[in-house]
Amino acid sequence: MTLTDQTVAEAGVEGPSEATAGPILGEARPLRVDVWRRFRRNKLAMVGLGFLVLLTLLAIFAPLVAPYGITERSSGAFRQGPSADHWFGTDGIGRDVFSRVIFGARVSLRIGILATLISLSIGLVLGAIAGFFGGIADTLIMRLTDVFLAIPYIVLAVAIATVFGRSENAVILILGLTGWLSIARIVRASFLSLRRMEYVEAARALGFSKLRIMARHILPNALQPIIIYGTIAVGSVILSEAALSFVGVGPQEPTPAWGLMVSQAKGSLTSAPHLLFFPGGAIFLTVLSFVFVGDGLRDALDPKLK
Repeated sequence: MTLTDQTVAEAGVEGPSEATAGPILGEARPLRVDVWRRFRRNKLAMVGLGFLVLLTLLAIFAPLVAPYGITERSSGAFRQGPSADHWFGTDGIGRDVFSRVIFGARVSLRIGILATLISLSIGLVLGAIAGFFGGIADTLIMRLTDVFLAIPYIVLAVAIATVFGRSENAVILILGLTGWLSIARIVRASFLSLRRMEYVEAARALGFSKLRIMARHILPNALQPIIIYGTIAVGSVILSEAALSFVGVGPQEPTPAWGLMVSQAKGSLTSAPHLLFFPGGAIFLTVLSFVFVGDGLRDALDPKLK
């Protein structure tokens, strides 16, 4: 049932009967089936999805997969290259890099997902209010967005870090509180275009509340750009966390954050390149996979490609 049919049904108006509806041309497939069929045709998107599934499984079962603990040291094996005992080598104090990269997937995925959920929640609420009500609310929210966009990102992140501290939870708050600007503009644009649609006007004429119109009639039709942006935003948050860790604002030792590992290895590029290559490669592949999945969802959710 479409939103227009739903609105008419809620008003108590009967639609055409089966006898007058004409011959049935074929049973309609659910939207999720069509989306999945179009998504799996994108080979890069499927590769990205496969890598993310593998990474998630490694993060969940990290204690079973990693041969060493994150703080366990091997005596006499300092900055040792990849070997049979240490697949990714060891760091400057003898810790296994492979184990720390595996456990680091937990840190990066947790930060990426939770910070994205915070930014999506804030951006969705503010963007919906600005786009639906307009007027003073729209002006205030958009000018607030412009103010935050005018502040350099790193400066803002360092300022917030001085208040919340330098930890994993602090990074989640920093990235969540600073990442809602783009999604607020996207949601606002969607609501501005959808609030003038016929089914919204019909819902208003039927006396539905503004909250009900926003939640049940406009939001479902605005989910496509939100889902796509949210998927890509997880990769962007992971990259931002690595940047914050690189400048010393992110998680601190002994947390096995990928960005922190890259920061610690920047002085050993010539003598121990594996310290930079493996955590850097994990960041690269993870962010690229989220981009591939986001591009695949964009194509799969595009009604013009149906």
